[in-house]
Amino acid sequence: MTAAIIVVVILAFLVVLFLISAIKVAREYERGIVFRIGRLFPEPKGPGLFLRIPVIDQVIKVDLRTITLNIPPQEVITKDNVPVRVNAVAYFRIVDPNAAIVQVENFMVATSQIAQTTLRSVLGQHVLDELLSEREKINAILQEIIDEATAPWGIKVSIVEVKDVEIPSGMQRAMARQAEAERERRAKVIAAEGEFQASERLKDAAAVLSENPMSLQLRFLQTMLEMSSERTTNMIIPFPIEMFSLFLKKPEGGS
Repeated sequence: MTAAIIVVVILAFLVVLFLISAIKVAREYERGIVFRIGRLFPEPKGPGLFLRIPVIDQVIKVDLRTITLNIPPQEVITKDNVPVRVNAVAYFRIVDPNAAIVQVENFMVATSQIAQTTLRSVLGQHVLDELLSEREKINAILQEIIDEATAPWGIKVSIVEVKDVEIPSGMQRAMARQAEAERERRAKVIAAEGEFQASERLKDAAAVLSENPMSLQLRFLQTMLEMSSERTTNMIIPFPIEMFSLFLKKPEGGS
């Protein structure tokens, strides 16, 4: 009788162990990829509870959340032969868990390598000015290429962002001099445009005054009034040359 009880207890213990090893739990963001005697089970398991056959079934859990991938700094030679050091970040998620496990050995390593080689290739086709001023365009090109390359692995790349662009110090100084020269050029252009507009206004004013001599006299009196308000010991009074014509005229009948 005692031996029978021991056997029952052992069997019950084995059944409990079997159930514990057979019951698996997948969280809401996880899926269980099942290999039954080495063959892939068609449908991923989860979320929630699911059963597996111990020893026969092997379960690999896959995280479906968005993964942040930091692309390490890459040495790049731009199209205009400027050496730069660039790093980036990529955001992707698994949309086909079966493909992510079966089609590639390690999807994280594979995606990282694809991102690094694509970063060097794409940036090498652009000049430095484009790399600094057209980030959105370059990010879109990187995202499209990396997403297309990783699609057979069941991966969807949503965002790729170039973070930092390190430029050699000599190139930074040259760019600073170029920016300063550009600012000086713009200042001179603005000053020249201002002088041109002022000369146009002065020409219009002279045309108006020439049509009405009385306006010229009023302007002369206004200038005299402004000069009289200044506290100076010397005063220069402009005298219209037309007024000398009265003195230069010869009297009629004179020699």
